[in-house]
Amino acid sequence: MSKLIKNIKVMPYNPEWPQQFEEEACLIKEALGDNCLAIHHVGSTSVPGLAAKPKIDIIAIIQDPDKTIEFLEQAGFAYKGEWNIPFKYGFTKRGEVFINLHVYEKDHPEIELNLLFRDYLRTHPSARDEYAELKFTLLKDQASFKKKDSLFSGYNLGKNEFIRKTLNQAGFNRLRFMKCTHYAEWDAAKQFRQYYFFDKVPVADPYTWTFNHPDHAHFVLYHGIEIIGYAHLQLWPERRSALRIIVIDEEKRHQGYGSQFLMMIEKWLKAQGYQRLHAESSPAAYAFYQKYSYSEMSFDDPDNHPSYPQDIPMGKIL
Repeated sequence: MSKLIKNIKVMPYNPEWPQQFEEEACLIKEALGDNCLAIHHVGSTSVPGLAAKPKIDIIAIIQDPDKTIEFLEQAGFAYKGEWNIPFKYGFTKRGEVFINLHVYEKDHPEIELNLLFRDYLRTHPSARDEYAELKFTLLKDQASFKKKDSLFSGYNLGKNEFIRKTLNQAGFNRLRFMKCTHYAEWDAAKQFRQYYFFDKVPVADPYTWTFNHPDHAHFVLYHGIEIIGYAHLQLWPERRSALRIIVIDEEKRHQGYGSQFLMMIEKWLKAQGYQRLHAESSPAAYAFYQKYSYSEMSFDDPDNHPSYPQDIPMGKIL
């Protein structure tokens, strides 16, 4: 299903953008008080000489998320949720100046990602100009003005390869997990599912319908710009959830990525109010789950999907 975006406007660099950031930063610091640890101007309007949509992107680093939403709403910011980034607190403000405010706890990998990208463009004029040219090229393509089964327009998705290349050149190598949004993430999800699970049956993946179902969440794990893992969660009633799939690429196994991915998922579920995470473990994965405090526990699938006879029902109270 496609949705048409009426207008995407890219303007030549406006020297007033830094001052607009400073004015908004003062309001944000005042609203958050001591909870605000740092604040940064990011995105294209933070790069001198770069053409950009006239929207000021701001990152605020905070100490306590529970003291964030109410105070920023009182300051005129509308809370928009995580979008596709777990543990992001997204806000917007409309008026004479259009603001996108991205709030993260200290050490969230998106902070470093945005600062590295900004600083690379600030110090590499050829990359800055290449990015500007890409933007104007994308605006000539009608696909840029459509959203197709995504939170984001074709214009935003079309910048993915440039952003990945730039982050790689800037040396970004953090672990981060994301809700599947970009076509490259969905392609990776499909490949992980088919290669590691359904090719062994063998059948075509019968559960791709879950990609557009509100009770299912699909995540990828990045190491730098490379997707190295995938997970599929089902969100059940009564604050229960099921880990349907978690997998790390074979060449990346036994390096701690699986355990870090699992801990990220547990933290995200707990933040969403879920109290239990269930899994059906293969005999080979049993020791992995035991290591992270999972024990044998009735699965009680509310949808009564069939289970593999050899799988062991396990679970954990979050």
